[in-house]
Parts: sequence; structure tokens; C-alpha cells
Amino acid sequence: MLREQDLGHRIVVRRRVGVRGGRPVYSDALGELVELTETHLTLTTRQGRLRVPIAEVHRAKRVPAARRPTAAAMVELELAADEAWPAPVRGRLGDWLLRAADGWTGRANSALPVGDPDRPLPAAVDAVERWYAGHGRPAMVNTPLPLAAPVGSELDRRGWGSRPPVLVQTAPLAALVAAAPDDPVAAAPGIPGESTGPGGATGTAGPVVELATAPSADWLAVAAGRKGGLPDAARHVLTAVDQIRFAHGYLDGALVATGRGTVTGEGRWLGLCLIEVLPAARRQGLAVRLIRALAEWAADAGATDAFLQVEQSNVGAVALYRKLGFTTHHTYLTRVAPH
Repeated sequence: MLREQDLGHRIVVRRRVGVRGGRPVYSDALGELVELTETHLTLTTRQGRLRVPIAEVHRAKRVPAARRPTAAAMVELELAADEAWPAPVRGRLGDWLLRAADGWTGRANSALPVGDPDRPLPAAVDAVERWYAGHGRPAMVNTPLPLAAPVGSELDRRGWGSRPPVLVQTAPLAALVAAAPDDPVAAAPGIPGESTGPGGATGTAGPVVELATAPSADWLAVAAGRKGGLPDAARHVLTAVDQIRFAHGYLDGALVATGRGTVTGEGRWLGLCLIEVLPAARRQGLAVRLIRALAEWAADAGATDAFLQVEQSNVGAVALYRKLGFTTHHTYLTRVAPH
């Protein structure tokens, strides 16, 4: 049977649709799982959304994607993501990237094994372990799948552990703008940067969103609360991108929502991250408003597509992003060397 970890993936469902001649009649459906509750599941198929009561499900399982991305497409996206989350300490092992940021986030403190490490795979992993030991950090490797499956097999052989799976999802920028609410978003005073919102509305009533070229102190406090502090390396990771905007969302003058957008990958990709709405302000569309504002900024900058990375166990976020048009491009695992 399916689990929450299957959200955002392609599945096949065999369901009972009736009885004929005293025997059950079944029908199969193939699509992407977008909702899973105790009573029903919902998937998107070529014919549209299909809601199936759990009581009618005979069998259901995850199946491979209809069309896997090419190796070149995965490398392109992974490198764009690396640009969007730049570690301050960097090295190379052939084409592989080695990254460290005082332990702040797995992405900024793991090797990225894309391309040729310029040596046999076991020797490459040995070199990764030495590099991180030399920097006083535990060795970690971010393995995009299926691209880095051979690396994963070598790490399995060595007894490396694994953090929860992460979905790398993409969407056309046009879909993000079209899917978001049409309510005008007002410009917030008091933060250096640029005000933005559908229709260019101004005022103080209702939710207010502003995009700034630097994060405010309150924005950083929200990020610190989410990520467990902000060492100096974290500030480099957050800000050292040429094309970047920090979204600030307000209600009644108080910062209640944050987001970060970057344009990387030779100008093609908007990278979305740190989309956060404080609990008291949720279910008011603020996350969607922030995403739309960042999408419009990126489109004006010439970007055409967006990506984000979300743990597949984060059911609420996966559901939100699916409604906005995001689909899973590939997944990755952050692998951790044994102690």
C-alpha cells in the first residue's frame, strides 16, 4: 500500500468498480499521487484528477516515471541548484564538487558527484573522505538519482547512512503566475529593495509582500529559527548569488512569511527556497503570494523555469507545490559517512 513518502510520485492503482457474475470488476489508473488520507487518495491522470476511496483500492504501488530526465538535464539542474546555494569553502575532484559551510545544511556541506571524478569510483570516495576530514567535517555526499546510483552503491558497500529522500521539483514560471491568487499584493514600506505584486497595488490593508535585495533582521531571525542558527558561513550561502531576492510577507505590519529566490543556470532557473509562513498566519495564501512575486521577478529577469527541493515526507508542502504546477524532476539522498 502507499505511504506519505509516495506523494509527488507516479503510481498505479487497481480499484474495484463493481461486480459482474458474482466476481469483482477492476479498473486501473495511472498518474501522480497528489493526496493521501485515511479515507481516499487522489492522483492526476491524463484525463484529470481522480479521487479513489481507500475502501475501493485493491492494489496500489509506485512505478517509475514515464520519462526519466536525461543525464545532461539532471547535471544542468544540479549545477543551477549549487549556484543558488553557494558554499563558502569549495574544492573539485575532477568534475565533482566538494563543499563545506561550517555544517550549515546538508546541501552546502556535501560533495556533488556529477560528471567524471578523474579516478576510479572507490578512489574518488576515498578522496572525498580525506577532503572532509581535512576540513574537520563529517563526509557527506549528495546523490542525485538515478544519475548517481553507482555512487550510491559504492557508499552502500561502505556502510554509509542516508538522510530522508528529497524531491527536486520543477515548473514553468508561467504556471506559477497563472496558478497563484489574483488578489493584489501591496508594497511594504521600511525595507530597502523593491516592492512587487500582481497589478502593482499599493497600500497597507491585507497581506503585504516586498522583494528586497537583502534580508531584513526579522527575515534572518525566521531563517535562523528554521535552520537552527545562522553562522557566518550561512550568511554567505544565503546572500552570495548575483541575482537574488528575499521575499518578506506582512500582516498588520508584522513579518509573518519569508521566501528566497535566485536566478542561476545561465539565467534559466528560478530557485525557490526557505518558503516559510509562521503558524498564526497560515491558510491565508501567503506562501502562494510570495512564490508568485518571486516568479514575476524571475520572469522579468529572463528566467523561464523554476525549481525547488522539498523532503518527500513534507506532505503539506508537496501538496501546495503540486497545485502550483510543480512535478518531480528527480530525487536525491544525502549520504553520511559512518562514524
